[in-house]
Amino acid sequence: MKTMNVFTNVTKISAKDCVIDKKLDRVIFVVRRGAVGTAIGRSGLNIKKLKSMLAKDIEIVEDDDDPERFIKNALVPACVEKVVVVRRKDKPNLAFVTIKQGQRGLAIGKDGRNIERARLLAKRHFDIENVIISNQ
Repeated sequence: MKTMNVFTNVTKISAKDCVIDKKLDRVIFVVRRGAVGTAIGRSGLNIKKLKSMLAKDIEIVEDDDDPERFIKNALVPACVEKVVVVRRKDKPNLAFVTIKQGQRGLAIGKDGRNIERARLLAKRHFDIENVIISNQ
């Protein structure tokens, strides 16, 4: 709760969710639709302040009620062409993501941080067990 209060004090907006990822030493904030720019601040000022105050990398993801759009938002800055969520009875739900050609590395991210962010948030918000980048 302390982390979300710090976020609100710095950005003047409320985060809908906050994930502290100790493995990759970062904090991921989920903000309402249309609030990413405000959360980041002019020239990234809010991110810089938060990073300094929390001593962790800061990542912002735009919320969405639609799991496909939410996963697409979680994979920014990669250009996602399509997300297909497969809901299976008695088996874990999966999401298959098609990325624009040449953007696979960007979708995965350094040390897998971008795809891991999408997996963490998809599981937490939509009970989707895994996000898989599929071949075109």
